[in-house]
Amino acid sequence: MNFDYVIIGAGTAGCVLANRLSADERNTVLLLEAGPHARSIWTRIPVGYFKTVFDPDLSWGYSTQAEPELKDRQIIWPRGKLLGGTGAINGMVYVRGQADDYDRWGDGGNPGWHYDDVLPYFRKSEAQAETNAALSEHWHSQSGPMTVSDYPDRHVLCDTFIEAARQAGIPNNTDFNGSDQHGAGYYQITAKSGLRADTATAFLRPVRNRKNLTIRCDALVTKLLISDRRAHAVALRQGDATSLITANREIILAAGAINSPQILQQSGIGDPEHLRDIGITPILSRPEVGQNLQDHLQAQLVYQCKLPISLNDDLNSMWGKARILARYLFQRRGPMAGGPAPAGAFCKSDNRLTMPDLQFHFLPLSMAGPGVVDTMSGFSFNVSQSRPLSRGSVRAVSADALHSPDIRANYLTEERDQQVIVAGLKLGRRIAQQPAFDQFRGQERRPGADVESDAEFLDYARSTATSIYHPVGTCRMGSDADAVVDAQLRVHGLSGLRIADASIMPSIPSGNTNAAVVMIAEKAADMIQSQRD
Repeated sequence: MNFDYVIIGAGTAGCVLANRLSADERNTVLLLEAGPHARSIWTRIPVGYFKTVFDPDLSWGYSTQAEPELKDRQIIWPRGKLLGGTGAINGMVYVRGQADDYDRWGDGGNPGWHYDDVLPYFRKSEAQAETNAALSEHWHSQSGPMTVSDYPDRHVLCDTFIEAARQAGIPNNTDFNGSDQHGAGYYQITAKSGLRADTATAFLRPVRNRKNLTIRCDALVTKLLISDRRAHAVALRQGDATSLITANREIILAAGAINSPQILQQSGIGDPEHLRDIGITPILSRPEVGQNLQDHLQAQLVYQCKLPISLNDDLNSMWGKARILARYLFQRRGPMAGGPAPAGAFCKSDNRLTMPDLQFHFLPLSMAGPGVVDTMSGFSFNVSQSRPLSRGSVRAVSADALHSPDIRANYLTEERDQQVIVAGLKLGRRIAQQPAFDQFRGQERRPGADVESDAEFLDYARSTATSIYHPVGTCRMGSDADAVVDAQLRVHGLSGLRIADASIMPSIPSGNTNAAVVMIAEKAADMIQSQRD
């Protein structure tokens, strides 16, 4: 029951780490996952997102505490609890963020994390599909394990959104991950031949039979064992049985922005006063564990479509659903082959800014609620602030790993965040009012034409905005005394323990976070292996 490397969490990062570390036959690697091994067909078909993201059997079932600036609403936070983690149930959008995001990490005392440093790791994981439109080889690769595909279908409403954005002064952009993120266009997604290409599929499945790699699912980590300032073992619970696993070299925590800080706290690493309050003996004082929580908050504009061409019209018709299914079965195209948001844009809330601070996801459909399609024909603009300033926290509530932690996102607590979400909603309305949409634009159903002032837009956001499911930052990387990990991702004050997931991000990237987590895992594996050599 001992291995060289014990990886906690078989999500997006953990599957990458398991592949890369087990590639060296000298290493024995154990990959632990609290959720099940089994994956349904809906975790493979891209459109399955609408079924899986809120499936209680595939998620930890988290939600925030009542958010003061969102009218005390609790916000649902789906986090994957299965082999592949959240990457197995997410919307598959492949966005790296802006170069400046990573330059800020590097400039903040983290050598090796500037964009020029991390770009090779983005390229290392990526395999641009052969059928994609050609992109610059400086930014992209076709040789990595994870296939990145152009969105598999074009839709007249998405084309209209891109043209309307241009009419509103936002240029077309055919590569959000190239030299400039600014603009509107179709998203790329992590899919291969019409199937989801998460890291469990792309990185883990091809190597799962390696003799030096062991995968254990339904294995809940209850705490890390630490002595003489070294993390040396992991305590597990599988059903009613408990066990202890020894790590000869390192434990790598890849449980995500919620579970990684929770595991640290339940192991005695965190704010000593908080730990004593919940009955845990402090071992290492690291008060910032669980702090610095960031997430992208999204608000939505919904329009009725004057012509019956939205996805609602197909999804509310038996014949329409049959056509969608046939296109997928015989061509691997159409809505079933793509994620929920085919197109989008990165733009500025203020033209005086040097770079975008808003992201749009455009949907050629509208939803009455999570997973529930409107009966009307509609389309939606989902707008989020790319670089929120508000900060929250994740705190364990007891020593029992089965107890969900206390999550407080503190959305919109910073005035600048309030200003940007209002500006984003107003910009979305301006795009919708461009001539390109004239033949399609019906009534604005949400928030409605009677919402006009900044105060009214802000009240609408407070009443309806939701998470876009990008929590990061709770085990912040840095060289200062408060940081949780250093630039090598080693926990300050301990040996034998690294963290490699979204929790180490000092600040959130400008866009969907999955690609950045894959990059972090690739870089972490290289750092670990270089010390092994």
